[in-house]
Amino acid sequence: MAAFLIISALLVLLAAVVLARPLLAQSRGLAVGMGAGVALLTIALYLAIGTPGGMDPGERQAPTTMEEAVARLEAELERDPRQGEGWRLLGRAYLELGRPEDARDAFEQAAKLDPEDLSTQVEYAGALAATSPGNRFGEEATAILEDVLARDPGHQRARLFLGIALRQAGEPARAAETWEPLLSQLGPQAAAGLLEQVNAARSDAGLEPLDGPPQAATDASTNAVRVRLALDEQFAANVRLDPDAVVFVSARVPDGPPMPVAARRLQLRELPLSLVLDDSDAVMPTQALSTVDEVELVARISSDGTATPQAGDVTSPPVRITLPADGEVELVLGAIR
Repeated sequence: MAAFLIISALLVLLAAVVLARPLLAQSRGLAVGMGAGVALLTIALYLAIGTPGGMDPGERQAPTTMEEAVARLEAELERDPRQGEGWRLLGRAYLELGRPEDARDAFEQAAKLDPEDLSTQVEYAGALAATSPGNRFGEEATAILEDVLARDPGHQRARLFLGIALRQAGEPARAAETWEPLLSQLGPQAAAGLLEQVNAARSDAGLEPLDGPPQAATDASTNAVRVRLALDEQFAANVRLDPDAVVFVSARVPDGPPMPVAARRLQLRELPLSLVLDDSDAVMPTQALSTVDEVELVARISSDGTATPQAGDVTSPPVRITLPADGEVELVLGAIR
């Protein structure tokens, strides 16, 4: 950084001399004054609108941990807080790190900066619920969801969340009515799961249950993925593993939110095995494998048995594929990356 500043100062001085040289013949004082003025003005402009830290070697190295990436993003947003997408990414990173209150505050900033981005508004509403007692959608979150659906009735996540909010508010009939359009938009298993919630809400409202999801939602998922899961032989020979350890196999949208679109929970004793991930493994009924074009697959031995990644987990090298995929995708736990 020091070397960069010295070189920059020399270049600025050289430019100032070149610009002032024609004036030497007329007035040495004027030439010196102009040269100094150019140099000072250049430095002032760079400090005002440039990014001196961008030439720091430490800034050019890619972050190696989520915490380091978050720290850099926080610093960038402190320098320029007008970046709506930056706040949104920071909110997602905070969720990944288990910091829901910070995520809520970050999504709030993103929502204020980009009120026309409906997905950001929905993420903020979800963050409000995640940090409220009992994970309830309060008045503010519900108002946001109603506004989003008024502007885009096809927004699936807003419709799902609003149905939950209405059910929590003791309005089961409106909750069922809000959810029902989703039944024809989801894969078979996701639609079946939502249908249970719809009929529970209809029962609470004194309404007759629906017979089943529309036929459009009963077709098999076209994006089902065949996975072969195994332990690396050398790793298994050198490490003592609990056969009852929990293993998660998941598929998430690359560069998207951390929540997977499909996941399966297994036990280590079941390996090696082959399995199929499809819409029946959807984590959220509003998004499933049949709704995305690309996923990143990874397997993980959970150190504490929970779905939240921990530092001591053992993971397979991730595999990125385009859907629909041909053949079987191999995930090897403990393999050297």
